[in-house]
Amino acid sequence: MIWATSGVAFAAVVMIVLAVVYGFSGGNLPAAERLTRLWRPPSTDERLGFRAKQKQKVTQVLGDVGRIIPTSSKRMPHTQRMMARAGFRRPESIMAMQGMKVLLPVALVALVYFTGLYHQSPIFILVLAAVVGYMLPEFWLTTRVRHRQNQLRLSLPDCLDLLVVCVEAGLALDQAFMRVTQELRIVHPILCEELDLVNAEIRIGRTRVEALRQLADRTGVEDIKSLVAMLVQTERFGTSIAQSLRVHSDELRTKRRQRAEELAAKATVKMIPPLVFFIFPALFVVILGPAVITLFRHFM
Repeated sequence: MIWATSGVAFAAVVMIVLAVVYGFSGGNLPAAERLTRLWRPPSTDERLGFRAKQKQKVTQVLGDVGRIIPTSSKRMPHTQRMMARAGFRRPESIMAMQGMKVLLPVALVALVYFTGLYHQSPIFILVLAAVVGYMLPEFWLTTRVRHRQNQLRLSLPDCLDLLVVCVEAGLALDQAFMRVTQELRIVHPILCEELDLVNAEIRIGRTRVEALRQLADRTGVEDIKSLVAMLVQTERFGTSIAQSLRVHSDELRTKRRQRAEELAAKATVKMIPPLVFFIFPALFVVILGPAVITLFRHFM
């Protein structure tokens, strides 16, 4: 019975994989076009378009599943904020995340069930698989948000230096933002993407203060929040933007140096557990092992 169930599960998985590959490879295309695609290597634009279509199909399927499951209205603003900070701003991305939280527990429970890993304590293992599957999307989202915020934090001083140069050259702040995005797009693409959104919001009619505050809320980075507060105060009181940006850039570099010194100071403490549990026992075995063996033979 177990072999029959495993065989049916394996056949079902193979059929699903073949169906997905067939759907993504363009099974409905004519034979001549499929042969042309096989013999001619796709260009960069075609590869990017194919990947975009794949992502769109997967997002659509996950979104359809997410819409079926009722979601809490209290939890939705937090999910929207986290998705925006991770770089996913489309409404269907939120539903796709909800769909992942539904499908991944089911997939892990099915995997544990069909592989036979639940025989020792079936209820505990199945519940654990469901909980892990539900928590994995949230963990991945939190990790992506932290990585994105770290990239924004590291790229901000370079952006401020170029902003100072642009403002001192006579450009307005909006034009300086556009110039910064043009110059730093390859080096700091995430920050340039956020500045592009600020410029787009200003062009559609929002005030600069509203667009900057939306930037601070969208990123959730303390350095950007302090920069936005400084720019708002500068515009309100009419002080020099270039001088304020220069002072703020120096403060950010000082904070980054202090943060590096703090991490270096914590490194010695973090090295103690690996030394105690992994390196010292091996050293004791190598150094004291022959002496212990000699004493044991002598007294025996």
